[in-house]
Amino acid sequence: MKRLITVVFAGLFATSTASQTIPETPPPGLFAPADMADLSEFLWKKRPVLVFANSEDDPAFRVQMELLQEQPQDLLERDVIVLTDTDPAARSALRLKMRPRGFMLVLVGKDGGIKLRKPRPWDVREITRSIDKTTIRQREIRENKEKAGKIFD
Repeated sequence: MKRLITVVFAGLFATSTASQTIPETPPPGLFAPADMADLSEFLWKKRPVLVFANSEDDPAFRVQMELLQEQPQDLLERDVIVLTDTDPAARSALRLKMRPRGFMLVLVGKDGGIKLRKPRPWDVREITRSIDKTTIRQREIRENKEKAGKIFD
């Protein structure tokens, strides 16, 4: 009987952890290379999260990408686009402007302003909390609540 209970719990645990794994393919429109001259195409439309590293093999870069892929829906709800640059030799316009030293995460607001720079990986919860504190996001939240209220009236 103990063996049966152990097997049942092991099966339940394996099923629950398998459903929480990182999606194999990220949602379309969430990730893109940071190969544009500037971020003007995202102005008032998206919140770019720039992830810089000196190589795709940088452990901090790998951790950051895994963290971002764990909760893509939370990022999409906040109009985030993740832009990556792992080639310092290419000297991209964004890399020259942001001047990262090794790994760096940069959150840019819809208004084009830099909201934060981090020299280490951040999880989606930390990023979304920073976004949710911005004035523009607070306005979006209020507007969404008002729209939801009108639907139920």
